[in-house]
Amino acid sequence: MSTGSAPADYRSVQDYLFSLKAQGPKFGIDRMRLFAAALGHPERRVPCIHVAGTNGKGSVCAMLEAILRGAGWRVGLYTSPHLVRLGERVQVDRRILSEAEIMAYTAELRPVAEAAGAGRPEDQPSFFEFMTAMAFLQFARSGCDLSLIEVGLGGRLDATNIVEPELCVITSIGLDHCELLGDTIELIAAEKAGILKPGRPVVLGRMPPAAAAVIGQLAAAAGAPVLAVEREFGPDLEGYPRTNLEGDYQRWNAATATLAARALAPRWRITAAGIAAALGRVDWPGRWQSVPMAGRTIVFDASHNPEGAAVLDLNLQRLRERTGRKPVVVVGALGIQRAGALMAVIGRHAKEIHLVVPRQSRACSYEELEALLRPAFSGPVLRAKAEELFPSPGICTAGGPGDPVVVTGSIYLLGEILARLEPERGPGEGRLQDF
Repeated sequence: MSTGSAPADYRSVQDYLFSLKAQGPKFGIDRMRLFAAALGHPERRVPCIHVAGTNGKGSVCAMLEAILRGAGWRVGLYTSPHLVRLGERVQVDRRILSEAEIMAYTAELRPVAEAAGAGRPEDQPSFFEFMTAMAFLQFARSGCDLSLIEVGLGGRLDATNIVEPELCVITSIGLDHCELLGDTIELIAAEKAGILKPGRPVVLGRMPPAAAAVIGQLAAAAGAPVLAVEREFGPDLEGYPRTNLEGDYQRWNAATATLAARALAPRWRITAAGIAAALGRVDWPGRWQSVPMAGRTIVFDASHNPEGAAVLDLNLQRLRERTGRKPVVVVGALGIQRAGALMAVIGRHAKEIHLVVPRQSRACSYEELEALLRPAFSGPVLRAKAEELFPSPGICTAGGPGDPVVVTGSIYLLGEILARLEPERGPGEGRLQDF
């Protein structure tokens, strides 16, 4: 790897990357194509699976990674956002990109990016495009046999959409990011289906019939064979694959990953036994993840949009039935539209609610969250900070002894808290979350 004139320290690299993020997201793939061309098209050197969807993208990618690595392959994994460390976005065999590697790649990529934007600032690659290029280079130089590439937002105009995948996966379709992707299921489905490539199979997870119909029409036009989870596994969840990740929705994701693994060419040597074994050892934090703590169990679940809120509703009901107690809920959210469905669900199940404002510019204020709860919820509603609720590893001050605690909403809130509970992860890089 060429290091060029490496930055003096990692903090300066963080500052540079934050300056890119502060410019906001940029959509369209022409800029990414030019950036990749200037780097010798590293995305063409490693076969990939391209994964889009409203929810479940990360879980399905983690499941496929486990399946492929279990079959003996060297696997790259590109997801976003990160929970705690920036390097979590780019992993090879689940080893995250180190600070030293991020520094070296930044020194290498920065002059290329600045040259691209020399004539017009709008041609300067965005933060997400910069990280995407970093992932492509890392996977190529690490000798990956195959990579899992998660779409950042949408599909058609996402920076990752320059890849020519072995197959595509669309995990789910729901109403989220409507201001960018459209305000109907059909419009959002069309945007996600923008990742389809001629002749390449597409696997569809659980989604509304209207979304499946739109994707099916676009797939037919592209000559892309469609494999649908509900058609393959039927309506009864008991017939779906099992996984160590909790929740019914993870069985839908497991079925999606299973179908995708089966759709790969025979040269990848995927077996039914290998799939089952891998699904039993998936590591993907923050998805109804139980963390024992001082005689209590804290559940972390990133349920950040209306589709996720519906799943949270079922999980909270089951938690109440299992424990015989209403949970104490710690919640923070980004965006009123997302928060509305989330707060309605929490209000039906919580004993008390602790509101936290994540350290993100789009975070809902205390006042906004309170307005979404009242007057329907009559229990205690407390304003809090992450450092007050989780002052040190192994300590949670919310609720009383025996109270189940659920931390939910924005993945950025979960990242802040997990950084406090698991200092071995390293200091949180919250300002480099988001796009």
